Amino acid sequence: QVQLVESGGGLVQPGGSLRLSCAASGFSLDYFTVGWFRQAPGKEREGVSSVSSDSNTYYADSVKGRFTISRDNAKNTVYLQMNSLKPEDTAVYYCAADFSLSGLAFLVSQSPSNTFDYWGQGTEVTVSS
Repeated sequence: QVQLVESGGGLVQPGGSLRLSCAASGFSLDYFTVGWFRQAPGKEREGVSSVSSDSNTYYADSVKGRFTISRDNAKNTVYLQMNSLKPEDTAVYYCAADFSLSGLAFLVSQSPSNTFDYWGQGTEVTVSS
């Protein structure tokens, strides 16, 4: 089955860390820009981070210095290491992949999820004491 599957979400205290994983099955991520969006209840979707096929990385200002995106092509997986988490990071995090978008275009995209080549089911992150 061709899909992206996210994992690693959960409940964490402020200041804590989580690592999200985005694993692809049925296709290779090698030539895709891959990234993460998040959506909190009642808020618009926000681009969090992206990594291009040549491993250039991009971050939203709100997470710069705290989050790190990386890709492991051998494992066909992209990771989002989230440190120093804040309550405002609470959201459902979605992984997506697109062949045509650059890393920066991916990050700032407002396009509907169904315009991306692949879109995951989401993993919930809650930052609360």
